[in-house]
Amino acid sequence: MEPLREKSTRNSRELIGAPAGKLHTGRSRNDQVVTDMRLWLRDAITTLTDNALQLTTTMVERAAAEIDVLFPGYTHMQRAQPIRWSHWILSHAVALARDVDRLLEIKKRVNVLPLGSGAIAGTPFDIDRELLRKELAFDGISLNSMDATGQRDFVVEFLFWASLCLTHLSKMAEDLMLYSTKEFSFIALSDAYSTGSSLMPQKKNADSLELIRSKAGRVFGRCAGFMMTLKGLPSTYNKDLQEDKEAMFDCYDSVQAVLQVTTGVMSTLKINQSVMEAALSPDMLATDLAYYLVRKGVPFREAHGISGKAVFTAESQNVSLNQLTMEDLSAVSPLFGSDVSSVWDYQSSVEQYSAPGGTAKSSVAAQVEHLRTWLKKQAQ
Repeated sequence: MEPLREKSTRNSRELIGAPAGKLHTGRSRNDQVVTDMRLWLRDAITTLTDNALQLTTTMVERAAAEIDVLFPGYTHMQRAQPIRWSHWILSHAVALARDVDRLLEIKKRVNVLPLGSGAIAGTPFDIDRELLRKELAFDGISLNSMDATGQRDFVVEFLFWASLCLTHLSKMAEDLMLYSTKEFSFIALSDAYSTGSSLMPQKKNADSLELIRSKAGRVFGRCAGFMMTLKGLPSTYNKDLQEDKEAMFDCYDSVQAVLQVTTGVMSTLKINQSVMEAALSPDMLATDLAYYLVRKGVPFREAHGISGKAVFTAESQNVSLNQLTMEDLSAVSPLFGSDVSSVWDYQSSVEQYSAPGGTAKSSVAAQVEHLRTWLKKQAQ
């Protein structure tokens, strides 16, 4: 097989004649290939940034439109406290916004020109690297020729970024898969993003979400595998580095597909508001019961213990927490008064979390506006 470099020179000679023989003066495949990779990844990052911003916009606008919907928040996979559905959406939108910020930071380090480094020692000819930088729209030039051709930090950073971004999207997909099951029935996926079972006619499988989750594992493997390739290499260029391209291209394809599919899922799923709100239960207001006592001057740790006793009393009587009588509550603590009935209101519960970052309507609305402003800045 004819070497690629010789074939390239021959083709160039056919176009421009004898001067083609000078094209490789002061250049090496080592610095040319890594320059091409940086050019490609720079454009790829622009595309992925656009995809991620589209997904973030979709999520933020959905949160704004459905801000009045309440549903259970979970910790340890147990129902914890009432929150807004929008608060859940924005928790993932905020993570995605961080991913965009990180990707743009990586782009600065990708956009460094290695051309002119030669194979290892640089070039003995008077090549104007600064002119090359301007012509190719790089932000700077590499400082050391051995480092420029022999390291792939920019690829590793991209692979790690892809792994972290898909970690976030996989977590969101896992939540949505649970919410779409019959046991939850909080949401229903569009037919475009789900499939029927080949055996059981009644089933509707969340295949899109499962594939989002699986792509995360694929990308993790690429990142870990390439790191293992790098760890034992001696200085400067070694052929092992050709593993960089397959990893980089595959991770790009995977992340782009996941971002687009996730955008489709989030823009088309339907929520079942009545089921979401019916899943709220009085035991989720046990913390509110403690807060009721805190507002009467009881230290929180003590109030927490008293609320726990009230929960135990309700469980002993096999009744809901809000079905305890005043006599029951007074036996737990004399500080409980008739105004304790105000605790058993889910709307009031979420509205008390009005500090920045909380699940009160004002706080969630502020998060929406913050992200809208951030999105506008990214578009500039």
